[in-house]
Amino acid sequence: MPLVVMRRAVRETVSGLPREFWWLWTSTLVNRLGAFVATFMALYLTLDRGYSASYAGLVASLHGLGGVVSSLGAGVMTDRLGRRPTLLIAQTSTAASVALLGFMHDPVGIAVVAFLVGMASNASRPAVQAMMADIVRPEDRVRAFSLNYWAINLGFAVSSMAAGFIAEFSYLAGFLIEAGMTLVCALVVFAKLPESRPVLTAKETAAEAGLGTVLRDRRFMSVIGLSFLVSLVFQQGFVGLPVAMGQAGFTPADYGLAIGVNGLLIVALQIPVTRFIQHRDPRRLLVISSLIAGYGFGLTAFAGSVGVFALTVCVWTVAEIVNAPTQTGLVILLSPTHGRGRYQGMYTLSWSLAALIAPLMSGVVIDRLGAEWLWGLCAAVGTASALGYGMLMSRLPAEESAGKAPTETAKTPVQVPTEIAEITEITETALRVPAVGAPGVKVSAVKAGPAAEQTAAEA
Repeated sequence: MPLVVMRRAVRETVSGLPREFWWLWTSTLVNRLGAFVATFMALYLTLDRGYSASYAGLVASLHGLGGVVSSLGAGVMTDRLGRRPTLLIAQTSTAASVALLGFMHDPVGIAVVAFLVGMASNASRPAVQAMMADIVRPEDRVRAFSLNYWAINLGFAVSSMAAGFIAEFSYLAGFLIEAGMTLVCALVVFAKLPESRPVLTAKETAAEAGLGTVLRDRRFMSVIGLSFLVSLVFQQGFVGLPVAMGQAGFTPADYGLAIGVNGLLIVALQIPVTRFIQHRDPRRLLVISSLIAGYGFGLTAFAGSVGVFALTVCVWTVAEIVNAPTQTGLVILLSPTHGRGRYQGMYTLSWSLAALIAPLMSGVVIDRLGAEWLWGLCAAVGTASALGYGMLMSRLPAEESAGKAPTETAKTPVQVPTEIAEITEITETALRVPAVGAPGVKVSAVKAGPAAEQTAAEA
């Protein structure tokens, strides 16, 4: 009986999304399955190349800085050039720069190319998120973003395990395999994904959102600020937790066991949790997930064994599962159709900045005050974020808080490109056939057809 219920739940979750979404989902999964370099970069530089840990840290920081720099630029490209061209440029550039990095030996050259890899690999995110918002109906977006997040984590879990075996054989092979799989992603985009950027009216074109417009959007920038705070908390699982466990006498293998729970839970729970949250009030979800994240990390102060550390990881992972798709949906909601790329770029920037600042924050707090203060600070930041979401969302119109398109947006229907309309018609016809299996491992459910009326951008 439980198996029957599970099958029905999976079928309901993955049925009804447009064909373009699944090709985009497949591209994401393949990309993450091949993400080897970030996993073994530090080991490659220190063990294989013989550089110091400080130099490895510098290269990692430059890689992250590249992502920060490209966030806004990629958002502008997404709006001006289109989603598809931006994806193709980002993915082919990533493949070329990753392959080049594998052949670099000069320390300056390695640092420069690592920066370029960070720029190229991060540039696809605003385009992916904007395209997903274009092709998925508003009421199905949380489900779609959840499934995409599931694919990211499934791919990362597999690639992390594979990276160790590949590194045993050849580090260069890892670089070349990642480059090859990224090229496969570009081929999928080129062959299967038509441009999804909505055709704008003359009035919308004249009012095209620039970066200044995004920065002046106080409500949206408040969301970005809260996103940054929550991101700082979640980053501690990968920067503060290993340091704290190491100082407490635990081994890298112990940390690996504890943090491995994060990926396993996301793969196991993302789909059922998505079914539970997709029609819930986003205000409550963001408030509750912020509190659970903060206090989940706060509980780490009382951990004294690998089992308890793993238990705290379970707590904040549940918050991550709820927060990521809900916040993405909120950003989409608050973004105008003609500025979706720029708004997505600003959201991506909040996570990139958090990834840069979190290591510095955790290091300073642990060195000067102790790990217990870091976990207490996480609880405080989580509480502040929850209060911020509560106040911000209470000022949203009722229809927006419920996750529906604002009325003014509905006045201007988006003209859908002919190719997408044709694919939608085919998809709708196919969906009349009983229970079709979903492609790949991770799937999302939504009804076919791009949204006729668009609203906002991802968080």
